[in-house]
Amino acid sequence: MTATPGTIVRLALLVLLTVVFQVAGVVTLHVFGASPDIVPLMIGAVGLLGGSVPAAFVGFGAGLLLDLALGQPLGASSLVLTTVGYGVGRYREVRDPSHGLLPIPVGAAATAGYVIGFAFLSFMLEVRGPVSPSVIREMIITILLNALLALLFFPIIRRFLRGTLVDVREVRRARTATTGPLGLRGLEI
Repeated sequence: MTATPGTIVRLALLVLLTVVFQVAGVVTLHVFGASPDIVPLMIGAVGLLGGSVPAAFVGFGAGLLLDLALGQPLGASSLVLTTVGYGVGRYREVRDPSHGLLPIPVGAAATAGYVIGFAFLSFMLEVRGPVSPSVIREMIITILLNALLALLFFPIIRRFLRGTLVDVREVRRARTATTGPLGLRGLEI
């Protein structure tokens, strides 16, 4: 993915809209005692569409904005979402996935990474919070909800970012396909 000004503006707008929707509306929805979390889904979608570096930057920005909006310890969500974005982006760069149902496991993995990583980081920082079996149940329900929401959320992100995501590998492949081998450029084979 190349960083054009249009891409940066769209990603910043996407981060802002996602965090506002998460804080203002999605938190109020409760299914089986848990609420979905669309921020890791957005990070996973950007990682799957754009790669590791853009997803890490988006994860950092979304985490920082989320921490500021919720009054949490500054940097905790940023650290975890940066790691999640980089991990999903590296998966895309190494595997080059193209299956239609891939958003389900990617959404579940991104959510599991965020939920478990944030819980682990909160315990390391000694943030006082509820510790009970219901917390683990809520984590599992959130992961399952996000896995189902990923089928709806990933196409929306893809459509929003369409035209701004240019993969450098595809450009290189197209160049080598049209020019031929190094010593035979310009010759028809």
